Amino acid sequence: MNKTATTEYQRLFLVETLPEPLTPASSHLQIFDNYVENTRLRLRLMREPHTKIWTRVLQQRFAFHDGDAAVAKLAEIYLNDDEYPIFERLRGQEIRKNRYFHEFDRAQWAFDVYLGEVRGVTTGKVEFESADALSGFEPPPFALLEITDEEFFEGRNLVEKNFAEIREKIAELRDGIVPKFATDREP
Repeated sequence: MNKTATTEYQRLFLVETLPEPLTPASSHLQIFDNYVENTRLRLRLMREPHTKIWTRVLQQRFAFHDGDAAVAKLAEIYLNDDEYPIFERLRGQEIRKNRYFHEFDRAQWAFDVYLGEVRGVTTGKVEFESADALSGFEPPPFALLEITDEEFFEGRNLVEKNFAEIREKIAELRDGIVPKFATDREP
């Protein structure tokens, strides 16, 4: 067992848009994830727009048990201004997103609004203290489709996708029903 990584209990959902009272102008983080090719590593840059403070992190996230992404291990190394350029050479494919936080029904949610080629896709992730809390969770109405165990929607895979491919995958998962997204555009 890896004792250097923290255990996360989470569920991930597609959502149509940010739930009220959140708007695109609400407080958020800007996240730039670069997935290092042929590894489970990502180099993450986070910027808080109001303070313009940058955080640099080398991360490794992996499922604790194969096929069960709800329980994962996350190892992080925070990098300073001198260290980051050394790891920046490992840059892979980048995906960008804005992350918003909101509490709904006593659960803390993180909403990712994706930018670039996958612009229009919004996910909501809720984290739990234990496996018991995870299994007893009832999703709120804004959670359209659970994608926790869908590898297709992992960041390392989304970097290679476009909006049309994502719409196609959603239709497949929902038996042909394609939801509208706030920034929906034609494939």
